[in-house]
Amino acid sequence: MRDRVRAVLADVAAGRRSVDDALAQLDAAPVEDLSFAQIDHHRALRQGYPEVVFGEGKTADQALQICSRLAAHGDGFLVTRADEAMRAAFSAAYPAAEVDALGRTVMLRRAEAPAPRESGALVVTAGTGDLPVAQECIVTLRAFGHASTRVADVGVAGIHRVLARQESLRAARVIIVVAGMDGALPSVIGGLVRVPVIAVPTSVGYGASFQGLAALLTMLNSCAAGVVVCNIDNGFGAAVAAARVLELGA
Repeated sequence: MRDRVRAVLADVAAGRRSVDDALAQLDAAPVEDLSFAQIDHHRALRQGYPEVVFGEGKTADQALQICSRLAAHGDGFLVTRADEAMRAAFSAAYPAAEVDALGRTVMLRRAEAPAPRESGALVVTAGTGDLPVAQECIVTLRAFGHASTRVADVGVAGIHRVLARQESLRAARVIIVVAGMDGALPSVIGGLVRVPVIAVPTSVGYGASFQGLAALLTMLNSCAAGVVVCNIDNGFGAAVAAARVLELGA
């Protein structure tokens, strides 16, 4: 949306468009009321990204109605935590949408969106069980215009695995580390690199992991400098933080 507004203003400045015509393009209400949802159409103008739909707790029809309005404004859409029924509904309604069963996401890119750029984002998982949260990170980064590289299953139970990937770690500009169980991997990586490390605890683990609480506390108590922590299973939040780091650096 910011790009479209910038183009409209540039047209006015160059005399290619009248002020009244520009106002007609820009005067849409910032919030659209669907009775069960209030859609924030100006979020992309304020924050750089359109509103993202959290699918959990919504019906497939509710999510479809919200996304149809987002798509009508030309922003495409991203749905996270979309269950199987919701993904099937979106596949039928939007054949061009990218439906990801592992990450539980649905993404429709706006028609004029450039290809995701290689910005230096690296997503690392401690175990294979952490891949769903990592995939949510990867899809969210794609939706925000950033390609990423994934390094999977390099947890501290076999420390040589992550040490063997130091070239990839050092080449990154921001690293998202997704880990359950003991949650120790972000501290290890944080001690090896000089770039921001965003830690995401997952709910993967046996009983005393307390659905990710143990990993969360480990990460919050990391002695490695530069490690910041997101909420349990919040791959989306980690990806948004990483995207902002990358864009500030650009």
